[in-house]
Amino acid sequence: MGLHKNYLKVGQNAGNQIFGIPRVTRGSTPLSMLISYGAKFNSNRCAVIVFGIITLIAGVILASVPWLNYFILKNLRLWNDTLSFHYWQRPGVIRLTKVYIFNVTNPEGFLNGEKPKLVEVGPFVYREDMEKVNINFYDNYTVSYQHNKILQFVPELSVDQNLRLTTANIPLLTLTTQSKHLTYIMKKGISFALTAAQYKPFVSKTADELVFGYDDTLVALAHRFYPRNKRPLEQMGLLNGRNGTLSEISTINTGMGEDGMHKFGYLDRLNGLDRLPHWRHKPCNNISASEGSFFPPRDITKSDRVYVYDKDLCRVIPLDYVKPVVKDGISADLYQLPRDAYGGSNKDNMCFNEEDYAAEDGLQNISPCQYGAPVYISNPHFYESNPKFLKDVEGLEPNRDLHETYFKIQPQLGVPVEGKVRVQLNLRVEHAPAIKCVEKFRDFLFPIMWLEEGISELTPPIRRWIYLGTVFAPTAIPLFSYGMVVGGAFIIIFVFIQAYKNFVFSSDPTIEILEMGRRSLRRGSSLLITGPHKILVHQRDHYHLLKEPKVHHTHTNHHVKPMKTINSSSSNDDEDSPSS
Repeated sequence: MGLHKNYLKVGQNAGNQIFGIPRVTRGSTPLSMLISYGAKFNSNRCAVIVFGIITLIAGVILASVPWLNYFILKNLRLWNDTLSFHYWQRPGVIRLTKVYIFNVTNPEGFLNGEKPKLVEVGPFVYREDMEKVNINFYDNYTVSYQHNKILQFVPELSVDQNLRLTTANIPLLTLTTQSKHLTYIMKKGISFALTAAQYKPFVSKTADELVFGYDDTLVALAHRFYPRNKRPLEQMGLLNGRNGTLSEISTINTGMGEDGMHKFGYLDRLNGLDRLPHWRHKPCNNISASEGSFFPPRDITKSDRVYVYDKDLCRVIPLDYVKPVVKDGISADLYQLPRDAYGGSNKDNMCFNEEDYAAEDGLQNISPCQYGAPVYISNPHFYESNPKFLKDVEGLEPNRDLHETYFKIQPQLGVPVEGKVRVQLNLRVEHAPAIKCVEKFRDFLFPIMWLEEGISELTPPIRRWIYLGTVFAPTAIPLFSYGMVVGGAFIIIFVFIQAYKNFVFSSDPTIEILEMGRRSLRRGSSLLITGPHKILVHQRDHYHLLKEPKVHHTHTNHHVKPMKTINSSSSNDDEDSPSS
């Protein structure tokens, strides 16, 4: 008989003595058997079992505790050296400002009663490099800063900035409109001075001059004689004053105070004030809004409306949740400007109106922010504005995809992954018959230009950071946690099954035996049975194969014949076929 077919069969009492364990009832396997081997404590098997238990417990803890959300929120709050702080201080996004100027092709015809014929020219694209400077943290969990912006022309994306365009003379028309409160004699004096200086209601300038400034006598006079708080810049320019460090000091919530993430990224103070100084009444003077870098995460606030403050708009604008979207593999929420954001149909906008003029649907007065110039904003091409404005001009074509303001905000982080603020600047002109150079101008809303500000692409490091925090980690961490649970349970079960295979109890109800297979034989061991319940164990340098004992039944007792041994030095043939 081959060696692999030989077994050691020992009575259970003897087996208990070998392993040093108490006698157990049929059908049960003591734990000590499963962590022991060959009558000795098996440290390797025990270590594997402990490892499996630790893995199982760790997996359960990781799957039960929302530690991932805690880690994300901890690094999302604005504080020194957090991930969000570095993103916020020097945003890793490509911010572009696109300017479109309305070129008037029939200025003489307009003065003779024709509708103005407008041709949109652009875009003139400027890359905005922005950094937050003069940063100070405060004990009430707020941080103050100033914006440092540099606009750089991007010629490969733009129309030639040296192209000459004709547009309304904003300083002149502002003066004539504001003169309505003056006496007739004063108006005639202004008319004489303007005629002598050969002022005309339209100017022809290059796009670069219109955007960043050109010399104008009226602007220079206003800069010299106006009160300091209403004094305009020295030059006339649509985006003049946007380069360099802005004087405005903003203070925002860091997400660590009593309001937590519900006010995260929202303004707390603006130049030390808790309201906008341009408007006297609420909600027009409200500043509780994001400055565009962060928003309170919708997963926390459950709110369907967010607010954005834009200095150029002179107000806070609302954005309403529309639907979930995906941007570059990142989940986001789409927010859009509501239809009644501008204009008189919304009672919340009443406090924006001038005393003697109520803005119609789609218009917003921002003259307090424009040194008193009668400037009104609307959506580009009068999109979703009163239809009569379109009828007064030629050449405008509203388009939702091109002219709508929207943001795409990641709901877990509150980080905008894409956003466009689109606004048109219009000059409200009033008929001034006493002033000769503009006597043919009727009451009219004159479109000047429109611009688009925002981000369309994230840089790879920012996109990777957002993707890891919102896509990869929420998927990988649960899989890893549940994998640890399953893996730990599998290790424990596998070890116990393998150990149990070495202990097989007979199904014969009259005999309880412990059968140990070939793997249990060890070099240098000898097992001699000297009686039904006595085992002698000692060491020798050879193998002992114990065949199944032949049991002789007598009236008084049982006799067990000892099995013969095979020396370790025997040949393989001898080992496979031992002699009796």
